[in-house]
Amino acid sequence: MKFLLVVFGWALSLSGFAAGSSEAPDAAYAYIISPTDGETVGTEVLVRFGLSGMGVAPAGVDRAETGHHHLLIDREELPAADQPMPASDTLIHFGKGQTEALIKLTPGTHSLQLVLGNHFHVPHQPMVKSKKITVQVVGEAPAEEDKPKKKGMLDGLFR
Repeated sequence: MKFLLVVFGWALSLSGFAAGSSEAPDAAYAYIISPTDGETVGTEVLVRFGLSGMGVAPAGVDRAETGHHHLLIDREELPAADQPMPASDTLIHFGKGQTEALIKLTPGTHSLQLVLGNHFHVPHQPMVKSKKITVQVVGEAPAEEDKPKKKGMLDGLFR
């Protein structure tokens, strides 16, 4: 059985299915168009994503120099550079190729940062990321059952 697992893993790595990082141009970077660093916002925030030196493609599309955005909310550390980024409330995947998202935040100070992931959600090498920005959120806290809503130009094309 162990032999079969080793052979299966080897076959997957040869097929290109095994998750790994993708190369990015040295000058490529992500950026947050809005909100701006230090801006005061309401509890519903439209975050618009920017990318320079690369293109946007949905998860699963293996095309050189492309990827999809991941939004880090209140994260102290960047995700591992050699592993798929795990989705959570503080690391949101935009695998349909979205370039903006309506998110809900509680009142207070929050940080936002983008990291571009390849077709397997693994950060590119070198890592393509935005500057971490801080926003001040004012207003009533969103209901606990409300989750971030994803919105983008490719919504409805992929499920």
